[in-house]
This record gives sequence, C-alpha cells and structure tokens, in this order.
Amino acid sequence: MPDIRAFSAERTAIDGLWLISMREVTDERGTVREFYRESAFREAGLPSLGPWVQVNVTETRQGALRGLHAEDMFKLVAVVAGEAFGAYVDTRRDSPTYGVTVTATLAKGTQVLVPRGVGNGFQTVSAEPTQYVYCFDHEWVPGMAGTAVNPLDPALGIVWPLPVDTGDPAQISAKDVAQPPLAGAR
Repeated sequence: MPDIRAFSAERTAIDGLWLISMREVTDERGTVREFYRESAFREAGLPSLGPWVQVNVTETRQGALRGLHAEDMFKLVAVVAGEAFGAYVDTRRDSPTYGVTVTATLAKGTQVLVPRGVGNGFQTVSAEPTQYVYCFDHEWVPGMAGTAVNPLDPALGIVWPLPVDTGDPAQISAKDVAQPPLAGAR
C-alpha cells in the first residue's frame, strides 16, 4: 500500500513567495514527486506558471553559497538531492513587503515559488552536493531586468548555517560578494 503525501502550499511573509510541499507517493520501489501539476497550483491559488522556457540544475558543494538574485522572472526552485538553506529577500521597492527576508530548509519534496523581483539564494548544508533545480518562465539573458543583493548584507539578518570565506571562490563567487547591500540595490 503506497504512502501518499498531499500537495500543499503555504504563504510566507513575502508577498507572492510560497513554500510548497510536493505531492508524493512512496512505495517499496521508492518515491514519485509531482514537480509541477498545473491543476494543483491553480486550486491552491498559485499562478499558472507554464510553459517553462528554461530549466537549470546546479550541483553545489557543502558550504557554498549562491545568490541573492532577483531577476524579472518567476522561478520555481527545489532541491532534488542533498539539503540546502534557502534565503529570499523582497527587492521590489513598490512591494508592501519590501526588505522582508524569509529563510527555509530545503530538502527533497519542498519547493519555493519565487516571484519576479524577489532575491533567491541558498547554501548547501549537506555533506553530499545539493542538486538545485530552477524552472524559469523567461529565458535568462545577460543584462536582463532585475537586481542582485549581497547575500552577506548584515541588514538582511540572514544567519547562514555555515561560515563563508569571502576570499574563497569555492564558497562564494566574487560577483556575489561584489553585489550591493539591499539599501544600495537598484
């Protein structure tokens, strides 16, 4: 008899940012997770996101940090292997939740719907590399609209679980370290 976990979606403190538990069916062979089902999203009050036009998978080592990037696109993100600490910040100056930061533990079966203009970042916390999937409703192109924020900006209040050596490119890129704090982001 299979074990079934229902799809659920929970609002966060950032307008439009949702934490999602995928529908999951587990039996003796393993687990099947519904990464995206249009009808489930619509029934939960989430926006229609299809069709996806770009899907990326990153593989990131323990302690490495990526982000915070807030392009002008919807992103549906999830961990499919390993575990990560996710951080999100509202960079939309006209948003009622501008400057609000939300963090979440990201493990298999958990997704985050990231709206346009909300910064997305994560740090791998598991000993095994994290495989992080990003689905985009627009193709990424250099110079596209959006912003980026320094993920180590103390004003954000993010307590990354593992120390980050800003001089070590295996832990954080020079590009991410060079991003402005939220107060200076455009």
